[in-house]
Amino acid sequence: MNTNISETDFKFVCDFTSQNSAIVINDSKRYLVETRLEPVARNNGYETLSDFVQALRSQGKSGNLSEETIDALTTNETYFFRDFHPFNALKKFVIPELIERNKATKSLSIWSAACSSGQEAYSIAMMLRDSFPVLNDWKIKIMGTDLSPTVLEKARKGRYNQIEVNRGLPASMLVKYFQKDGLEWVIKDDLKANTEFRAMNLIEPWPIMQPFDIIMIRNVLIYFDVEVKRTILKKMASCLRNTGYLFLGTSESASSIEDSWNDITLDKTVAYTKSTFPKPDSAGLN
Repeated sequence: MNTNISETDFKFVCDFTSQNSAIVINDSKRYLVETRLEPVARNNGYETLSDFVQALRSQGKSGNLSEETIDALTTNETYFFRDFHPFNALKKFVIPELIERNKATKSLSIWSAACSSGQEAYSIAMMLRDSFPVLNDWKIKIMGTDLSPTVLEKARKGRYNQIEVNRGLPASMLVKYFQKDGLEWVIKDDLKANTEFRAMNLIEPWPIMQPFDIIMIRNVLIYFDVEVKRTILKKMASCLRNTGYLFLGTSESASSIEDSWNDITLDKTVAYTKSTFPKPDSAGLN
């Protein structure tokens, strides 16, 4: 197969991806586009990338090639307890405070946006189960969303290979919350019960959602331009309780883009609260 992509086809793919996912692909990513689309083209019976892109042009957004193209060009890098410090901040500061704030309703809701194959959502579920037995009789909802049907299916199954569980997952949690099935490890059903995974494209109209106590959208905004980032952050604010927390990736910022957010340092990580956030007198968060 001819895996080289012409300048015209490359520009079309970049524009198509931007319009349908808001992901910005620059000229330095030409090799990535070629290597990721080559298997998609081959699996669909096209002899060249040129033939594949021509079919994509003809089908447009409504065709099956659109979904497969966006799926292939979406970065789905993730692993259990990624970057560690945000999870430590949740454990040390945020969850204890929310337990106190929400003790009347005994409910806690968390959104893992652009959740990929589910490791972040399950990491949160394991941390809550492991460190906060007081939550055992609470209503816990951890929702993961992503635009890729491939990674969402994997997240729902909660099935990971040995390499995936070796990345960031403590051995004690592997034994406690997974069961071995052949060469793979599967999340136990009682932990899955607290999670839900849905398809959602952040640049398309959002469904009506209950306000969340915590939103995690880490290492996602870096792929969008400033206006898309601002739009998403405004929408995130409307989906977060006034007493809630937003977590981004280490190289991302909310307060520098959208003025409805305040940054707050929690040990070795930064979280964001809404401008209406009622700061507590305890837990070291002032």
